[in-house]
Amino acid sequence: MQPSELIPERFRDGAQRMAAALRGVDRVVVAAHVNPDGDAVGAMAAAGHILRALDREFFLYVTPRVPQDLSFLPLPGTAHTTLERLPFTPRWALLLDCGEPRRLGQELADRLPELESLNIDHHLGGDGMGSAGNWVEPQAAATAQLMAYVALAAGLPLEGGLATAVTLGLVTDTGGFRHGNTSADVLRLAAHLVEKGSDLAGVREKLDSNWSQARMHLWGELMRRAELRRGGTVAFCPVRLDDLRATGALKEDLEGFVEQLRQLRGVRAAALLREDAPGCCKFSLRSCGTVDVRAAAAALDGGGHRNAAGGTLRMGMPEAEETLLNALARELDSEGL
Repeated sequence: MQPSELIPERFRDGAQRMAAALRGVDRVVVAAHVNPDGDAVGAMAAAGHILRALDREFFLYVTPRVPQDLSFLPLPGTAHTTLERLPFTPRWALLLDCGEPRRLGQELADRLPELESLNIDHHLGGDGMGSAGNWVEPQAAATAQLMAYVALAAGLPLEGGLATAVTLGLVTDTGGFRHGNTSADVLRLAAHLVEKGSDLAGVREKLDSNWSQARMHLWGELMRRAELRRGGTVAFCPVRLDDLRATGALKEDLEGFVEQLRQLRGVRAAALLREDAPGCCKFSLRSCGTVDVRAAAAALDGGGHRNAAGGTLRMGMPEAEETLLNALARELDSEGL
């Protein structure tokens, strides 16, 4: 199989459009959503490798920072956490794994009208926010998967740092190839990456064996607190401001906890509600099979995918808990579950 044949037919037009578009950009800020996960960081790194191969000037913008548990990924340049003291004044923005300006962070959202922009994403909920071009593919498992196809459409080999970046995105957004988005296309791409030297097992090891003691203590406390609702079909756990302070953990240490709740026997949907500040709570939802937690999130002005979604509730914890669980119950009721 030729490398270009790895691009599924339904993705070829978009990959070719984006590859051609990237040849016409320069002085680019590459960014994804705030508090980036593995797919966001992997997609940004992959984009940087592509732009470097195309001899384009770029820098990565990450807010508030690259999470500590993802810091093992070699980046193709400095990850700037502010738009002050930049190496150049950007003219373009490449926006990844994000469907709306406010999810980029206020600093970049305010600058966005001054820039030409391209948007590549795999989330449901819109046609993209790029002023010069968009490629939004909800059928893709990860934005890093789409970046791999852009690289192939540009005639670039998936090897070295580019391959590792794509591997990280695939592993994290498929839950280690366990989620329902683990398609044959994803497995073919993963096999090609391994054939080209990507250390898939090494990426999994760095992700799975990189816990701090603070994270262990936080998870232990939350495991004791988690409870079942709605006859055992919903698992729920609140995370209060004091929990992070008491254990010395970071917000990023919560990554993956809601997936653990979903693994409880009989649970169809899991919900984690994190108090970010007085009167402001973030929620994460996970489900399995046909249960559509994105619909529940959308009812609360959130978004995501069918089996993984989230959002923000600007209210105190007691009200946020009731609001979130009611929205989740309504969705499960509508599905007859």
